[in-house]
Amino acid sequence: MSIDKITPEEYNKLPADFSETLKAGNINDKDWDKQIDAKASNRQVGGDHYKKLAIQPAEYCYKNKLNNLESEAISYITRNRFKNGSEDIKKAIHSLELLLEYTNN
Repeated sequence: MSIDKITPEEYNKLPADFSETLKAGNINDKDWDKQIDAKASNRQVGGDHYKKLAIQPAEYCYKNKLNNLESEAISYITRNRFKNGSEDIKKAIHSLELLLEYTNN
């Protein structure tokens, strides 16, 4: 990520001490990239289909205390437009069917 391409949302997620460094103008692009990429929530391994979103499914699921099957369904539904289309929708349905099966027994 470049210092020139940061969104307001990304800026607001920075640690307070880093924001102060940035405001003071004491950082170059290379150091900026290191700081941004150091946070796991600012990286994605294996593609960029979640990075295009306002909030990543992992953050949404964590903050809403969803279980694994609920989280899987959210992730598959969210990424279907960017990754595997109908296959991801089928995976989401399967996750929800498993959830129904396990919670009804």
